[in-house]
Amino acid sequence: MAVQTFLFASLIIFSSSIESNHGATEVSLFTNLENSLEVTATRVGVVLEAGKDMVRITWMLKSSAKVDDDAAFKTVEVKLCYAPISQVDRPWRKTHNELSRDRSCPHKIVSKPYDNIPQSLNWTIDRETPTGTYFVRVYGIGVNGQEVAYGQSSDAEKTTNLFSVEGISGGHTSLDIASICFSVFSFGSLLVFLVKEKRKAKLQQRK
Repeated sequence: MAVQTFLFASLIIFSSSIESNHGATEVSLFTNLENSLEVTATRVGVVLEAGKDMVRITWMLKSSAKVDDDAAFKTVEVKLCYAPISQVDRPWRKTHNELSRDRSCPHKIVSKPYDNIPQSLNWTIDRETPTGTYFVRVYGIGVNGQEVAYGQSSDAEKTTNLFSVEGISGGHTSLDIASICFSVFSFGSLLVFLVKEKRKAKLQQRK
């Protein structure tokens, strides 16, 4: 009985601890972020080749932003994001209001200290970038490591200033390898079958 009472009390304490930790968790929502950064990506409206072509990305504080709107910025994260055309039948790529669960911007281009003057970089598209339509988003990161502001090269609906990338995803590469292996196996099996049939024909002729 004493053992059961001890286990029950331990379970209550453990459950309370979980609830306490869960309640203390801070959730970052995209809708809570200030849209205070101006972002441009040059090479829009064209098809770019992964691993070869380059995009010039520029970001700065918007002219309409208030004084010291960027006072909390410690670093910036520049990300490559899927546009809606790439989200058809791919629910895991669709925007989620909770940033930790949002998979629309999975490709981090760079993370660097924030400077309040216009910043830019020439980014060669990563070789592993899948074929799709994209835009660029820049997050302002606070001292606690959480996003506090953002800006993007497209409009709110993610339909303007987009660029397309031609590339081969890891999934396509795997399928290509599997297809080649299957073709080789099929050809080998056919060759063995023909050799066996030829031998059978020769044995029958001798009889």
